[in-house]
Amino acid sequence: MTKTLLSLVLLAFAITTFAQSADETAIKSVITSAYIEGIQNRGSIENIRKGFHPSFTMLRVVDNNVKPLLLEEWITNLEKAKKDNPAAPPRTEGKFISVDVTGTAAVAKLELTREGKKTFTDYLVLAKFTEGWRIISKSFYRYP
Repeated sequence: MTKTLLSLVLLAFAITTFAQSADETAIKSVITSAYIEGIQNRGSIENIRKGFHPSFTMLRVVDNNVKPLLLEEWITNLEKAKKDNPAAPPRTEGKFISVDVTGTAAVAKLELTREGKKTFTDYLVLAKFTEGWRIISKSFYRYP
């Protein structure tokens, strides 16, 4: 009986670990495609929209107040910047610091660098929908 119980506990742990690992891999893929390659490196608007939920809001602190930025506003700003300055800025690299998953909610912390200099630490909040993981919110610290 004890061996059977131990086997069941180990099996449950293995299944949970595998599911968590699969979710973490999927989350990193969404963030890489939609955020790092899409937003930060002027990639595909289609990939951005696939990875971000339409109700996404970036929370910025401006003049000691929270100033939200909606996804469509951000995309409009990106398209304007691309039109005003067609030359791509230096490539942004992203490094995952942590990914914490609980059920259908997750938070990812990553550091962004450009030309070897740390530019941002980002905190992305994700939710798992029927179509998969999507970014629903962001807060950040911009390095001086």
